[in-house]
Amino acid sequence: MKILFILHYPPPVHGAANVGLQIKESKIINETFNCTYINLGTSKTIEEIGKRRVVKIFRYLKILGQILKNMIFNRPDLCYFSMTAKCAPFYKDASLAFVVKMFRVKVIYHFHNKGVSVNQNLFFDDKLYRFIFKNSKVILLSKYLYPDVKKYVDKNQVYFCSNGIAEMNVKKINTVKTKTVELLFLSNLIISKGIFVMLEACKILQQKEIPFRCTFVGGNGDLNGQEFQSEIDKLNLNNHVVYLGKKYGDEKEKIFADSDIFVHPTLNDCFPLVLLEAMQSSLPVVSTHEGGIPDILEEGHTGFLVPLSNANLLAEKLEILINNYELRLKMGKAGRKKYENEFTLDRFEHRLNDILQQVIESNKYIN
Repeated sequence: MKILFILHYPPPVHGAANVGLQIKESKIINETFNCTYINLGTSKTIEEIGKRRVVKIFRYLKILGQILKNMIFNRPDLCYFSMTAKCAPFYKDASLAFVVKMFRVKVIYHFHNKGVSVNQNLFFDDKLYRFIFKNSKVILLSKYLYPDVKKYVDKNQVYFCSNGIAEMNVKKINTVKTKTVELLFLSNLIISKGIFVMLEACKILQQKEIPFRCTFVGGNGDLNGQEFQSEIDKLNLNNHVVYLGKKYGDEKEKIFADSDIFVHPTLNDCFPLVLLEAMQSSLPVVSTHEGGIPDILEEGHTGFLVPLSNANLLAEKLEILINNYELRLKMGKAGRKKYENEFTLDRFEHRLNDILQQVIESNKYIN
């Protein structure tokens, strides 16, 4: 069976692109199906995302040409489409999906983001969503994300497929109970990832004279490194907060190994892969009630969930973990076990492979 995969893979490096690369390199999927891959991205760096660039028009036209070529000369049995949920990227993706649907090829959309419900009451967007979702199936990362597409897709047309990640080479050093507790925040400098909430929580901990150090790791986003350092200076947090910029490979793995608590107070997310990396590294996690995160993090068992933008409660949960060495170890072990049971790359590949087989073989699919 032939599948045309229209998805993101690096560059730039972000969650959906990482998953796209996993699919593209999956031995299981490539041995099961006759696969063709088209990179859906028109941005080559994180800074380009959301920005208007003339070069993006040419990249879009190249993608369109590749899709038309495959529709005409290598007609697939199924098109897997990593769709963006809203705004300008959705319009771009929808125009490409329109071409696929005009050739009456079966489509399954895999959402790594959310936002359909945000614009569903707008006249044009509503009409476009209805066309795109008609007679199509959807893969979501979590049952908590179904309300986002509920208006357009019956639940029996939805498959749930949580992400998985490859094993890193994190050699956890035996932590010393009396050492300064290391907090880790790993994300590009994007405001919606809760950067300012995290800094505010750090300020609260500092004022309470809680011993800690927080390391921020990530590339430029809404803020650049210089702007972020200025925020650290402004809050007088230099003795507690350090920004290291982008780190990959061995450097990133060492940072995970040296850390005690992982913090991700995100304001807008679906299924952050970085939480899986933290659990794989046996770190307790403090994150938010956002997107599919409650499917990843078990409250009170593998970490804590706090409301969005609540720096006081975030600081409170961090204080509990900072002051309780045994609880950190217990939650970290529980997180590692949950990762092994649910979120390995092998489990993800088999889940997705099974879904694709079900869709192709289903006699209920109506084009």
